[in-house]
Amino acid sequence: MTESVAVRGVVATEPRHLVTREGVAITSFRLVSTRRRFNREAERWEDADRSWYTVSAFRRLAMSAAESLAKGDPVLVSGRLAIREWTGEQRGVTAEIEAEGIGHDLSWGNSVFTRSQRAEAASETAPEPPHDSPGASP
Repeated sequence: MTESVAVRGVVATEPRHLVTREGVAITSFRLVSTRRRFNREAERWEDADRSWYTVSAFRRLAMSAAESLAKGDPVLVSGRLAIREWTGEQRGVTAEIEAEGIGHDLSWGNSVFTRSQRAEAASETAPEPPHDSPGASP
């Protein structure tokens, strides 16, 4: 099963970055998303259910994630969700997200965007939009 999802959570492990023999960059980390609920008797917010995901980013997104993310960062992740069953000494189920986008959750703080050199080079070679297009400057 594969479907698109958006998950808000916290980077729960230090992101692990590697480059395959074929030159494909991969960055992965565990993400925990905790539901909060208000306990009226205690008159305070409490943690409720937690969902754990393995997030994997590839290529340019992997490079940016490796340079930008750290354990404890609040993030928003969008991508394709895959639920995988596994067996071995035990049996289990893993929720994996192949990330299409990752960003800091700005409801928890500020972030400064810096365009990567690769993205700058790509935008320099991209054709200019027509002047009447929605993204064009007047």
